[in-house]
Amino acid sequence: MNAIRCTQCGASDLEPGFLEDSGEGSPGYTRWIAGALERGLLGGAKRMGRPRWQIDAYRCPQCAHLEMFTSRPI
Repeated sequence: MNAIRCTQCGASDLEPGFLEDSGEGSPGYTRWIAGALERGLLGGAKRMGRPRWQIDAYRCPQCAHLEMFTSRPI
């Protein structure tokens, strides 16, 4: 049991899960990257030198709202 509560309906016991990124060349999971989005010459996001954090996602069993938190650098 975790202490996280749904910010929409107040339910507890949120279901842990993760967000998948299945884009070409992706590692299979999404990451949070610090700083505002800046685009490079070819339109992709500039990420070099920025810290990346794991995203933990929780689904509310009552209203299906998703709560997301960053937990640690990866």
